[in-house]
Formats: sequence, structure tokens, C-alpha cells
Amino acid sequence: MKRAFRCAAAVLAVVAAISVAPPGVSAAEGFAPSSTGWVGPERGFVLGYARCGGGWCPQLKATDDGGTHWRFLQAPPVPYPDNHNRVRIVAADDQHLYVTDGTEIRATRDQGKHWYAVGLAGAAAKRYVAKVVEFAGRSFALVTGDGGAANVYAGAAGAPVLTPAPGLRIEGENTGGDLSVRGGLQIVLDADHRAERYWTSHDGVAFATAPSPCPAGENASLGGVQDGQVTALCNSGPAVPQPGHMMRELWRARRFGGIFSGTAAAPNTGITLSFGAATAESATVAAEGGAAEFLHHTTDGGRTWSTTVLSEHGYGVADLAFPDNRIGVLVEGLPDAESGARLYRTTDGGRTWHPLALG
Repeated sequence: MKRAFRCAAAVLAVVAAISVAPPGVSAAEGFAPSSTGWVGPERGFVLGYARCGGGWCPQLKATDDGGTHWRFLQAPPVPYPDNHNRVRIVAADDQHLYVTDGTEIRATRDQGKHWYAVGLAGAAAKRYVAKVVEFAGRSFALVTGDGGAANVYAGAAGAPVLTPAPGLRIEGENTGGDLSVRGGLQIVLDADHRAERYWTSHDGVAFATAPSPCPAGENASLGGVQDGQVTALCNSGPAVPQPGHMMRELWRARRFGGIFSGTAAAPNTGITLSFGAATAESATVAAEGGAAEFLHHTTDGGRTWSTTVLSEHGYGVADLAFPDNRIGVLVEGLPDAESGARLYRTTDGGRTWHPLALG
């Protein structure tokens, strides 16, 4: 990701002292989480893998009480990828789930009783499915590295094939982007750390072009709409100002489709892996640098930040999200990592995080 540093150095001076998170606990025996998706503070899903027959078998668990109790569901037939892509799950609601290994997409409309493949019409063989969401009865997939472009594929929810959405495309050698459905559908696509395009939609059918969330040379991670305000994290290119660091700022628009502004600088330690906003003032950045994972957190719109060392395993953080303004979740690590993987949960909007047992 990319960006020129625009904020006063004094802003970074208010970063709070670094604290160390409590050590993780082992996942349930034989099960390690890969990804998590939640449809409310108490109802969520975890897709993971367990050793079986010398390989890895997918497993899917669900909870209705915030993780106190878990039950098994029918997992999709998605092998653990040889390329070590993280296999991700997205929960549109408690019945409609999507799973992708970065190449293929599987979906269910009945909480896992039946899974079916979702095709991408005309997509390049060499591609990466970066994100899948559902909004207003339609499915959307962000596909990067797709024949020299990033494309958004769309179709009716439940459709076996998605097709390229007209106009929702950007060309470049190095493409990326993000999708958000919280408070309205937002789509941002970027190319080569130079160009960025941004669209909004209230119904998933008609799209309005809007000013990009971030200044030129920066990439946006979308935080959704909270309290009427739209939040985005603007990221510089990696290794700015030095390897293992990334300049980043919190920008906000006062209304959906409005103009973004702000120069609230976040700590630059680590490369951004995930971003989530609990409220218009409270946001958390997951970053990795120097074989450690960090959580940078603000409660005042980015004026001050605290930093937590989540772990020193160096295997990444994913799926940072806030189902409401108090409860947040994330996955740290990978199933086949030497240190395994853990599901973390916060009940105070991101100030503190604790491992959540999956037994």
C-alpha cells in the first residue's frame, strides 16, 4: 500500500505506551481456526482445519452465545491450499455463508447443509479472490490480478455464476481494493500505488462515483458507516518510512458518498493487515512487522493511539471486525503455522483482546 506522510509529527507523539496482550491459549484439540465471520455480537462462525490422514480436513463451527458454546456444521469441501493462502469465511447472515481460498468460491444458503461452487464468468486463470460480500440480495466478489486488472463480479445472491459488474474495474500491474457493506455498499479499487477509484451504492444495483477516500498515492481500507460517518484508513506503500513500517492516517466523511478529510496519523509500526471501526471515534488497525503482530487502537478519532503487541508469532492477523460497538473479533496465526492459530475477542470496543476457546 502507499502514501506520502501528511501529518504533523506531534500527532504521533501522543501514542500511548506499548503493552503486551495476554498469551494465547491453544485451540480445541485437533482444530485450528483459519477465518471467522459474525452476524452479531453473539452469533458467529469459525472455519478451521484439523489433522486427518496425514493432511488437513476443513471444519466449521458456529456459536449463538458469543463463543461460550460451539457446535459443528457441515464444512465446505475446500482443501487446505498448498500456497498457504488463508481460507476465509464470510457470514452474510446466519444462513448465508461464503468461503474462498483465494481462487475458488463456495457458498451455502442453509447454514452449511448444502454447499455449491460460485463461478466467475470470464475471470483469468491467474487471479486472487480478495473479498466476497453480500448486500441487498446480491453477491459481490473483488478479484485482483485478473488479467491485468482488479474487477468486481456481481450477481443475485444464490446465483452459481457471478459476472463482471460494468465499470467497476481498474487496470494495473499491482491491483488491490476493498469492499464494505456496513451502512451501505462501498467499493474501492487501486492500482500501482498511483490510482484509486471509489463507488457507493444504496441498493447494490446503481453505483455512484465518489471522490476517493484517500489522497493520491495512498490506498484505502474501508471501515464502514458508524453514527452517520464513513471511516477509512489511508495507507502508504510498504517500507515507508522504513522496512516493516507503513505510514497510515484515519480519514472520515460526514455522510455516505461525501468527501473524506482528516490527518489523524496512526502509529507506523508494521504493515497493515486488517482494519475495523467500532464507532465513528473508535478504530483498530492490525499490523505486522519484525515477526510480531500489533494492534493500534484509538478511541478519539485518531488524535491519540495505544499499541498492543498481540503476539510475536509472525503469522499474520485477519478478519478484524466489529459486529457492534463493543464486540470485536480477529484471527491470529494460521492452522499449519508452528505456533498454530487463535481466535481473539474484545468486549470493550478494541481496548483489550482475549483468546476465545473453541472447544
